[in-house]
Amino acid sequence: MRLNYGACRRLRTVLAVVCGATALFAQSASVPRAPTQVPSPFEGSVPASPVPGTLSISLQDAINRGLRQNLGLLLSSEDVGSSRGERWIQLSDLLPHASAAPYVDASKTNLKEVGFSFNFPGVNLPSAVGPFSYFDARVAVSQSLFDWKAINEARSASQSLRSAEYTYRDARDLVVLAVGFTYLQAIADEARIDTADAQVKTAQALHDQASDQVKAGVSAAIDAVRTKVELQTREQQLIQARNDFAIQKLKLARVIGLAPGQEFTLTDKSPYQPFEAMSVDEALNRAYASRPDYEAALAAVRAAEFSRKAAVAGYFPSLSFNGDYGAGGAHPSTATEVFDVRGTLNIPLFQGGKVHGEVLQADARARQSRERLENLRGQIDSDVRTALLNLQSSAEQVAVARSNIDLAEETLAQSRDRFNAGVTDAVEVVQSQELTASAHERYISSLYNYNYAKISLARALGTAEEGVKQYFKGN
Repeated sequence: MRLNYGACRRLRTVLAVVCGATALFAQSASVPRAPTQVPSPFEGSVPASPVPGTLSISLQDAINRGLRQNLGLLLSSEDVGSSRGERWIQLSDLLPHASAAPYVDASKTNLKEVGFSFNFPGVNLPSAVGPFSYFDARVAVSQSLFDWKAINEARSASQSLRSAEYTYRDARDLVVLAVGFTYLQAIADEARIDTADAQVKTAQALHDQASDQVKAGVSAAIDAVRTKVELQTREQQLIQARNDFAIQKLKLARVIGLAPGQEFTLTDKSPYQPFEAMSVDEALNRAYASRPDYEAALAAVRAAEFSRKAAVAGYFPSLSFNGDYGAGGAHPSTATEVFDVRGTLNIPLFQGGKVHGEVLQADARARQSRERLENLRGQIDSDVRTALLNLQSSAEQVAVARSNIDLAEETLAQSRDRFNAGVTDAVEVVQSQELTASAHERYISSLYNYNYAKISLARALGTAEEGVKQYFKGN
């Protein structure tokens, strides 16, 4: 009985994906990303065949590829096949079994070999008997007429199959979450390249301006040095941004199953699209009705309950039927009709505590399943509330970050004008440029957080596939 196998795999998968996403979610763009310590199956894939040229991949294209090639989903599909096989194994105890085993036998037996040795005066007994032959050809049928243990084991296996099927559906949502996270991180890194490149150009123009003023004798030489340091700092950030983007593309290729070395570009950007707010109660009701992992946990509880009934049924009698029909005799040419019909009532009297042990184990598994269900119910509540809070917070951060960019760029323009007029030195301009770069970085991060929060909410509601199409229309 593999009652908890699917649930354990699902829990390990969820923890691995969420922990990996959370760790990367909190990282800054300027800090190199460390690899995940324990890779999740959803971070890998079975690569597809290479395609000539460069592929153009949108967010929806990436999700579709992930749903075909992602390793976590493929493994979950095989779990369904394994559960389906387990169900047939349990059903076989309730279905008729038929077999045929005809045989022909020719024998000659040495009596002394089997312990017969007689000596009678005046009687000559043979030391061997035979040869003689046997022939028997029958079709045998056996059928369980009533076996409460087998009935409940079959019911338990059916519920385990349903749990595996729901787990597979949940794995699809996890693929959408993993692909969406990786894709959004990649386009955020690509946006950071554009921002860093613009900052390099601004720093270059500022350095050229400062150098000209130093040559003209209207500025101190230290202003040229300061602007040169700022330029090289921005160039360093551009190098890092390009490297981060290249690495993130490799991660995306692994998640969605692209062939090694396959060239591709990302067609979707990360615009801001307002989200229609929903209440916490509405979101929770949708989650409890739609989350496939919750349905899988419910099915696992039912499977555990049937498993316990099967264990208790070890105390009950069972009734079975056996019969065979065919022909038998010394030779096929002389065979006659033979048959045997038998009904058996098996009454367990004493089994040395085996049934009691099975009941104790089944009770423990049932309690574990119910505890996992209650824990998951609490986790769903936390997931939904967290996603809604992140969505609201990140939406507000996007608005503030957008305003900060305008203010920072205005400050930079005024500082450059003041520097041109000789009112201030390069320190003020460098500080303004750093403020502008920081504002752009916060905007990119807040926009990424907002879009990822939308995917997280779709996952929390159990509608990730549909949610991505709904929340990223025209992206």
